[in-house]
Amino acid sequence: MADPRAVGTQFVRGVAMGAADVVPGVSGGTVALLLGVYEQLVGTIRDGSTALGRMARGEVREGFGDLRRLDWWFLAPLVAGMLATITALAGVIQALLENHPKELAGLFLGLVAASMVVAARMPAAWSSLRVGSATLAAVVLFVVLGFSGGPVVDPSPVALFGAGAVAVCAWILPGISGAFLLLMLGMYPSVLGAVDDGIFGDLAMVAAGAVVGLALFSMILGRLLDRHRDTVLAVLVGLMAGSLRVLWPWPNGVGVVSRHADKLVSGTGMAWPTAGDLWPPLVLAGVAFVVVLGLDAWSRRT
Repeated sequence: MADPRAVGTQFVRGVAMGAADVVPGVSGGTVALLLGVYEQLVGTIRDGSTALGRMARGEVREGFGDLRRLDWWFLAPLVAGMLATITALAGVIQALLENHPKELAGLFLGLVAASMVVAARMPAAWSSLRVGSATLAAVVLFVVLGFSGGPVVDPSPVALFGAGAVAVCAWILPGISGAFLLLMLGMYPSVLGAVDDGIFGDLAMVAAGAVVGLALFSMILGRLLDRHRDTVLAVLVGLMAGSLRVLWPWPNGVGVVSRHADKLVSGTGMAWPTAGDLWPPLVLAGVAFVVVLGLDAWSRRT
């Protein structure tokens, strides 16, 4: 039997990851990396995907045996916390993104910047290859985040399935936001609206795509971590650096599509702040940065 405190802690981690996943520009993988559960999460998902693959090939008994050996006390509270937060906060986050995009961008800019500092200590050494890999990843993601598509009205089941498969890959990649990938595909307002309004048919298609995409991608990422751990971690730091483009508070804050109006407010443009716009996002960024580094220092001491 698991320690109830450990289960509660894991649920809180899931809550934090779920809150991040709702926001375009912030990744649940970033939070998992910051909280020290990233590699275990990827490994657990990969093991679960392998078990399901064996069952699909007809090895039902062996697949069930693999599933029973999974660390469900690790995975179940994490997923429960994420689902609870996404369901509860979808409407709240949407409102904050529309009404206070600059302040929210500043808050998460500080969180991701501090997470970069924490993650940069994880590779055993920073060779020229790892520095170059991180730099390339940052530049590529910075450029890619400059593109976004218009909102898709009344998406088909195939489009919802594909959106789930693509967005879930970003869920376990720090620096790449699944919500922002949905934004780039024009699917963000439809998916968030389905969550907020309880449109279970659409949610089922998104969930099916997410299961397939997560199974395939976790196996690839898990093997890369096994064979090239420090280089992969360096690339993840680069991805977090590149993602700061969409979290730059000025001129528009975090990019968001309002599902109540066919209007795209771009969060990928970058400009210098005016005097009146400078302080609220900057103060929130500084508070988030200090809090994250303080929590990291406390966790390493204890």
